[in-house]
Amino acid sequence: MTFNDLAKMAGDGCYILLALNFLWGLYNIVMGYRRVKQLNFSDHEEQAEYVDQVIPLLQAGRYDAVEELSADDGRALPQLTQLAVANRGLGYDQLRQVVTEVLQRDVMADLEYRTNWVATTIKCGPLLGLFGTVLGMMAAFGRIGTGEKIEPYMIAKEISIALVCTAMGLATAIPFNFILASLATRVSVFQDALGAGLMRILDFLKTRR
Repeated sequence: MTFNDLAKMAGDGCYILLALNFLWGLYNIVMGYRRVKQLNFSDHEEQAEYVDQVIPLLQAGRYDAVEELSADDGRALPQLTQLAVANRGLGYDQLRQVVTEVLQRDVMADLEYRTNWVATTIKCGPLLGLFGTVLGMMAAFGRIGTGEKIEPYMIAKEISIALVCTAMGLATAIPFNFILASLATRVSVFQDALGAGLMRILDFLKTRR
């Protein structure tokens, strides 16, 4: 097996890598959007309604009712509210630290994991495409270097096939850039809304001490 044969095989293998890169990026996009939807309220009004339910219960000292209201709700704010109420005996600064650590570890870390992988997919797409193109062109020009009689259309065909790798890499990176921007915006809006609702509850618990 010659070097040109190895280059051609490696170039063909880039198609598989490009497909895997695309599928992995798409998977993380889907999981990221799904996770934001699971953790967030459908709109600000729904979150405000939840907070308005919790505050009167806290005012009445009905902490068990708050925990019961939040226990079966898988969204981030109810779960963090339940955590804050369960640890209300801690000092305000310590309570805030505990809630912030859980927020970062159990909520934001997964979203950052997804967006980071999408960003990596975007970076790797053009690089894998360029690598496949270079290998394909090495194989094509290697055939010319053997001195055999080769028709020009055969070389043009091989080079055009090699350029498909670059096109595939760009076809991954360009749309994924826009999708990542949309996902990052959703994560940012979710984080801001969650922080605002959580601070209302923590500040109220502070005044009740």
